Amino acid sequence: MKFSTAATLFAAAICIAVTSGSAQIIDSSPSAQEPAAQPARQDQQPKGEVIFSRTTDENGQVSTHSSLPAAQPGAQPSAKPSAQDAERKAVTFTGFDMDVRLRGAEQHMAVRALITVRNDGKTPLAHIPLQLSSSLNWERIRVRGKDVVFPVATINSDVDHTGQLHEAAVPLAESLGGPLAPSASLQLDVMYSGTIAQSAQRLLVIGTPADVALHSDWDEIGVPFTGLRGCGNVVWYPVSSVPVLLGDGARLFDEIGEHKLRLAGGHFRLRLTVEFPHGRAPTVALINGHPAAITVTEASSPDQVQDAAGVATANLDGSVLGFEAPSLFVAIRTQSIATNTTVWALPEDEAAVQPWTTAATTVTPFLQVWLGRQPRSELTILDLPDPQDAPFESGALLATAIHQANPDQLDGILAHALTHAWMLSPRAWLSEGVAHFMGTLWVEKQSGRDQALGTLEASRSALALAEPPSPGESAGQPLAAAISPVYYRTKATYAFWMLRDVAGDPTLSAALRAYDPAADISTQDASLGFGRGAGPSPFETLLEQAGARRDLSWFFADWVDADKGLPDLSIQGIFPSAASAGNWLVAVNVANAGYAAAEVPVTVRSDSNSVTERVLVPAHGNAVQRVLIQGKPIEVQVNDGTIPETQASVHLTKLDAESGNSSSSGPPQTEKNSP
Repeated sequence: MKFSTAATLFAAAICIAVTSGSAQIIDSSPSAQEPAAQPARQDQQPKGEVIFSRTTDENGQVSTHSSLPAAQPGAQPSAKPSAQDAERKAVTFTGFDMDVRLRGAEQHMAVRALITVRNDGKTPLAHIPLQLSSSLNWERIRVRGKDVVFPVATINSDVDHTGQLHEAAVPLAESLGGPLAPSASLQLDVMYSGTIAQSAQRLLVIGTPADVALHSDWDEIGVPFTGLRGCGNVVWYPVSSVPVLLGDGARLFDEIGEHKLRLAGGHFRLRLTVEFPHGRAPTVALINGHPAAITVTEASSPDQVQDAAGVATANLDGSVLGFEAPSLFVAIRTQSIATNTTVWALPEDEAAVQPWTTAATTVTPFLQVWLGRQPRSELTILDLPDPQDAPFESGALLATAIHQANPDQLDGILAHALTHAWMLSPRAWLSEGVAHFMGTLWVEKQSGRDQALGTLEASRSALALAEPPSPGESAGQPLAAAISPVYYRTKATYAFWMLRDVAGDPTLSAALRAYDPAADISTQDASLGFGRGAGPSPFETLLEQAGARRDLSWFFADWVDADKGLPDLSIQGIFPSAASAGNWLVAVNVANAGYAAAEVPVTVRSDSNSVTERVLVPAHGNAVQRVLIQGKPIEVQVNDGTIPETQASVHLTKLDAESGNSSSSGPPQTEKNSP
């Protein structure tokens, strides 16, 4: 049996990578200092300890050898899960320190990780549920320096593309310190491995056509492309989630959102090692959307075997997770540089890159006015393997098929995507809400206000259906702790349109330019997350300091920090009276049957003029706004589509053309329209 060049290169790179990090393959805890196995060949004198080596026999079969102490029997197959949903919900991950090794040609992954969990439940946890994709296998788990024996059950859950998870229930016996008390934290040392190939099983079982399913679930490990989007697509890192299935309403998407919310504020570190065939080194690595510099080691001298594998390494240190599922991308692509943007494209798509870089240049001045001169990160656009693959976003990363497209369409895409590079907020309603807000503002700039408000109206009905009829009936989802896209995207976009009208463009843009995600993190204990129970965002203070209106507490109380549903506005009465010099004074009585207050635009029109004033209408209350207009009033409008309502977004009342009056004995006849 002989050692290949690949074995030597791979072992050397692993040795370097492992000794530089804290989550090393050799356990550094005092109880784990065991003698390493002797090298297979006594005549070799390596300068570092060989952690992994690979050999090839006469038949071409590849074997991997480890100098680690033999792991104690850990994983024990179980016919049924040991964990309950209450236990799964109680576990919050606050830290990941991962050492990940990929062999693309074999679609293989091997991971050693130190993970920190906190018990956010109300009772002690006797064991910790840990889940992985069903294509990955638990190998070893250590608690407080001791190996544990743990049952592993297969559970059905569509948070993974295979439709199943391998769940380990890690026991916390008295010998390991006993159950984990509420609010207490614990670090676990875990090892697992397996293959991740493309799978659309969860979609196929519900009848999705195969081609559609595979373009949606494109996650896999490979040589030219590795894409692992995290929980909701492929569970390549430990999670603790409630099993949910597609087709069960919005439960799957809520569970994915809950997972992201509970991770927000967690600390993340990853060291990556990739083995690749000779001449096919990866050119780009992205960890949680962040570009990671790649170091490549590959055979180059003539006497070395030309088919020998090479090794690439990359690191991400000291990052804090936002509202995101950890993701990992490694690919062979060609780089193109644009304004605040880097595009990594397939060779066959390089001709289509120019319109994308032009779009980045086109929208940047617009974003600079609203968000500041420079983004906090460059946007990375990664070309997906197939033109039909579904796009994916994570922070300042946009993974999408690079293709020829209409410039107007690309401008809108880049206005949204580049906003993420400016914001990078750990709070979902700020990160996603501002990105969608800027997208609609770009529509307004290019096509007018009516077109922009039409894009808002298109999603209002879904929001109205999701909102609880009353706060007492359901807690709903406050924007500050939202887990559903209809809240942290749709409702948040409406919130910024309302703040724009309440505070004014200069004030809102000043607050957005002043917002600093790093300062937001420093004012909030990141280990406690940015969801339920998190401290208030400093954005409210920034708004109040930037403008003349110093008190916006009513808005944040009803629209951000609590979910009070949507307003239900109506025109209860219109009372016009003639004044001097052809002027008319019109009193408009506006009622709000909803539980959320709203500052509403009231517009009065005559044949030659139009005047708009704003009035704050309290929840379950009325407000009267008086409007002075030149000429006889013919129409009154309440709301212009910027405030989402339960039934309508625009209320119009035509006045009697002869008298200029509407009936004062009862509510006027009102047309409820969309913008």
